[in-house]
Amino acid sequence: MRKYETIFILNPSLDEEAVKATVEKFKGVIESNGGAVENVDFWGRRKLAYEINKISEGYYTLFNFSAGPELPKELDRLFRINDSVIRHIIVKEEK
Repeated sequence: MRKYETIFILNPSLDEEAVKATVEKFKGVIESNGGAVENVDFWGRRKLAYEINKISEGYYTLFNFSAGPELPKELDRLFRINDSVIRHIIVKEEK
């Protein structure tokens, strides 16, 4: 299994419970597809470096996880179709 890191930004219009539910949903996707979440770092609400669709803040979350090579593709697909995700990135960690 390879090690990956993903960070995603959620829409600030969500309430705290919706943010936690969305983070748990993505964590569940990783675990249900054979991955292992090693670290979840919730950074909270922060100002964006630049406005995205007239939004200037967002909830940042960082995941470190291990998974097979197909899981990041599925996770990327789910990030793209979820309306509450403003931006995301998934990178493979160097050895």
